Amino acid sequence: MPAPDLLTDSDTQIPDMPTLLSAAVEAIGGAERPGQVEMAQAVAKAIASGEHVAAQAGTGTGKSLAYLVPAIRYAVEKQTTVVVSTATIALQRQLVDRDLPRLAEALNPLLGRELKFAILKGRRNYLCLHRVQTGAPEEDEGGSGLFDPQQLSVLGRQVKRLNEWAEETTTGDRDELVPGVSEQAWRQVAVTAKECLGAQRCPQGTECFAELARAEAGEAHIVVTNHALLAIDALEEFQVLPEHDVVIVDEAHELVDRVTSVATGDVSAAAVDTAARRCGRLVEEGVADQLKEAAEGLGVLLEDLPAGRMDVLSPALGNTLAATRDALHACITAIGPEKKDADPGDMAARKAARSSLEDLHDTAVRMLEAFQPEISQRFDVVWLEKPFVQDGRPKRPPALHVAPIGVGGLLRTTLFEQRTAVLTSATLTLGGSFEPLARQWGLPPLGENAPKDARTAAEGLAQTATDGKDGEKDGKEIAWSGLDVGSPFDHPKSGILYVARHLPQPGRDGLADAYLTEITELIEAAGGRTLGLFSSMRAARQAADELKDHLSHPLLCQGEDSTSLLVKQFAEDERTCLFGTLSLWQGVDVPGPSLQLVIMDRIPFPRPDDPVSSARSRAIAARGGNGFMSVAATHAALLLAQGAGRLLRSMDDRGVVAVLDPRLATARYGGFLKNSLPPFWATTDPDVVRGALRRLDAAASGS
Repeated sequence: MPAPDLLTDSDTQIPDMPTLLSAAVEAIGGAERPGQVEMAQAVAKAIASGEHVAAQAGTGTGKSLAYLVPAIRYAVEKQTTVVVSTATIALQRQLVDRDLPRLAEALNPLLGRELKFAILKGRRNYLCLHRVQTGAPEEDEGGSGLFDPQQLSVLGRQVKRLNEWAEETTTGDRDELVPGVSEQAWRQVAVTAKECLGAQRCPQGTECFAELARAEAGEAHIVVTNHALLAIDALEEFQVLPEHDVVIVDEAHELVDRVTSVATGDVSAAAVDTAARRCGRLVEEGVADQLKEAAEGLGVLLEDLPAGRMDVLSPALGNTLAATRDALHACITAIGPEKKDADPGDMAARKAARSSLEDLHDTAVRMLEAFQPEISQRFDVVWLEKPFVQDGRPKRPPALHVAPIGVGGLLRTTLFEQRTAVLTSATLTLGGSFEPLARQWGLPPLGENAPKDARTAAEGLAQTATDGKDGEKDGKEIAWSGLDVGSPFDHPKSGILYVARHLPQPGRDGLADAYLTEITELIEAAGGRTLGLFSSMRAARQAADELKDHLSHPLLCQGEDSTSLLVKQFAEDERTCLFGTLSLWQGVDVPGPSLQLVIMDRIPFPRPDDPVSSARSRAIAARGGNGFMSVAATHAALLLAQGAGRLLRSMDDRGVVAVLDPRLATARYGGFLKNSLPPFWATTDPDVVRGALRRLDAAASGS
């Protein structure tokens, strides 16, 4: 008698999680690691109990399998969906193109049915066939760009390419368009959720790429998405993600920044004028003219105001914002409700106009409300960003921005109180504790029953005032635990942490000569092989410009080409050096002898004039907490840990992390920052580190 078809036998008993994990590891040719097993057990326990878990797992642990296997077992057994959220496209692609297909092949026979998985992004990430056919509304939110014939020509070529791509793509996914196009070009062929006609009313509804992706996600056991869409699902009234009761947040150290970005609104004269032109043919001329006049008044006023955070709403700006709000509301009223029997083209124009009008109106209302409470009780911060001038012309117009001071309350009420969350990353403990990040996520303190090392660095820090409007402790009780499964790397034997204690403190006028000399000597000792991580693009360019002619090794600088191509070139030529800023601190994965020295020019504190960070720090201080430690030091610790994590990417890697800022060794907060770094062997002796780099270079060269 032939064996039963396991993929159709719904009564097949699903093996336990350890059995599935072993099968998965064996199928991909790996070796089961203690940290991976420990994390997988913790994830399975969290899913079963409903207790959230924050799991730190160092590079090389195999954390993707550690959370995917228990998630797959649960989703298949319960015939439900588990959402996996990431911060980067690279990890999304790794999960969907590599990890999940291999797991499906290995586990399907054991699961007794076919594992289904899908990727889901926001609607604006998919090409809109209706907009391709009808064209985009007239707009120019970029200021002077459309008056530049060269930019117009580039835009025209990109739109033509997008129209050709629309004929051949099967997904409409922007990330599959290589090389990519500008945001201005993509706007011509994509719509937001509020602009969308809906599958039932759109002539292309049955072919819609976004709808097809949503339908596929609705049938999947595992749906891979991003933190931004996770935030949109929480913020908007309409449902974006499939029904789910478990979410896994990978790259969880990025969660707060991504949610904050989604919850940030802006108003500019150019955006208001665009909205007025969008509704110009849909409402009476006088109503649209009133909005155009409000845009002009706003533009004149913003040109005269100083850039930066606003603590007080001036009467002039208050009156101008109120006039803009009222003019926007008048246009919304004039457009009227949707007409079910309207022509699709007319409906699309009305949708686009209403969407921009409502977004601007709601943002203006939010800005006006932001100034009503006392400073210590505010939930939002407002600031003015002035144009960046290039070649004597503004790159973009002045714009007012409003952002939440904290997103903990939002995450608590929409994530932690609604479903089970697994938060994971290679960097979750700062200063030896999960609590600095947990507080930002809106999780309660671990309490007296937590392990001592999970509380030490957080002692003395008051509960932050960054929870937002929903931050009061009136929701249901939230239970969570922290787990650090360690790393397979032997950090003290594989790496050195060198702090250049003898250097002067970094100044505000660029890199001092002593810093440039130190960088030069370290690179020469290492034989190149250096990733230079700088706290600003200005510092990276200064170092590159001043050292290129003095180094005996090739030097690349971020901005000279696409970052991906620069990293590829850096990896392929062992003696090449690469200098850059923020995206390199977190986005470089170069194992082997091409990377044996990571240089960080200074402790990466946020800029003192950063409006959101400064507002958060002030709010914490107003409640009796230590704003500097809770915001600036936590931010710096996270980036330092991410930067140091670039060094060891495989078991054979060896090298040095060099921090040129002496404050890491001398300041009171230095211990907190160092406790956030991997446990490398530490030294402040320049001769010791240069000798170690020469030996590493000789070993890598085979001499």
